[in-house]
Amino acid sequence: MRPSFLRPALAGAAATCSGNGFARFAYVPLFPAMVTAGWVDGGEAGLLGAAALLGYLVGTLGGRALARRLSVPGALDCGMALVVVSLAACAWNGGFWWFMLWRTLAGVAGGVLMALAGPATQASVPPALRGVAGGVVIAGVGIGIAAGALAVPALLAAGLAAAWLGVAALVLLLWGFAHPRWPDMPLSGAAALRPPRAPLLLLAYGLHGAGMVPPMVYLADLAARGRGLGVGIGAAIWLAFGLAGIAGGVLSGRVADRLGALPTLLLWLVVQVAALALALPPVPALVLPSAALAGFAAMGVTTVTLAVTRELAAAQAPGLWVRCTAAFAVVQTVVGFALAGLFAATAESHAAVFGAGLLFSLAALGAAAALARRRA
Repeated sequence: MRPSFLRPALAGAAATCSGNGFARFAYVPLFPAMVTAGWVDGGEAGLLGAAALLGYLVGTLGGRALARRLSVPGALDCGMALVVVSLAACAWNGGFWWFMLWRTLAGVAGGVLMALAGPATQASVPPALRGVAGGVVIAGVGIGIAAGALAVPALLAAGLAAAWLGVAALVLLLWGFAHPRWPDMPLSGAAALRPPRAPLLLLAYGLHGAGMVPPMVYLADLAARGRGLGVGIGAAIWLAFGLAGIAGGVLSGRVADRLGALPTLLLWLVVQVAALALALPPVPALVLPSAALAGFAAMGVTTVTLAVTRELAAAQAPGLWVRCTAAFAVVQTVVGFALAGLFAATAESHAAVFGAGLLFSLAALGAAAALARRRA
């Protein structure tokens, strides 16, 4: 692949790795450590996770406005700086509201980086390479998940504060790598026009996000307690989710370039349905393939949706991508709280939450099929 392609794509991957892989998902293994250390209780730790989702929505909606003021590279620098500061601030036990502030700001940073990195990268590469470029950018999320699953347990050996500072240092290194390679894109002219509404795409991507809540929140617990495999295997399952996500991001861009974005979206949503279905039978051996398929679908569907926005909206694709990302964030926040209530009301039934995820995934597949028929 040509250096002109790799330069913006790898910088975009560093942004999504930092803003989502580390800022959001490194919190998954830190959650029980904070509760065990007495920094927060279980309920407060859950609220901190929800705060990051709300911040993510704010960052998604405000990313383009920030870029208009500072330029796209300037906004990406601000997002990376906020990730570093928010992670480092959590190294001090300042109480629940201190953590609430910084976890919310970590979500804001992740939303800014996600809203800008993918569209800017696609605008910086030749049309024939846009699918694979978007795949590399979204694969950064899976890289961050996998790296966090490996790094956080090792860092926790030196203490909870060291773990937070260690993750902040990793983001600082990624920022140093990405800064001279940031992609850019115009924010005026055709790109500034109102994008098409594309309600079926927004519905499909939002329902995809709803269906992914159970794997993203309860997957490790399903393995550890639900199937009796223990905490160590639960962490390994989360690592498998991240590694499969890397493959999903990279492969999806290539497939979308060859088959078209909408056919690939349908295929990848079928993979998501299979992942949720495999989580339902009480068979421990099925957890690993469920995790792998879920990770693949999580990053794959996001990559392909980015490509679909380019097909549907052309120069207005960045605006449509912001709408899709906002729909995803809103639905995940609402469904996350709802499934937490369902989990508690059903005596912590994993079958209940993963069954709900399966229904959402089937609905997403139906919406995508309707969109494909309308386009045809």
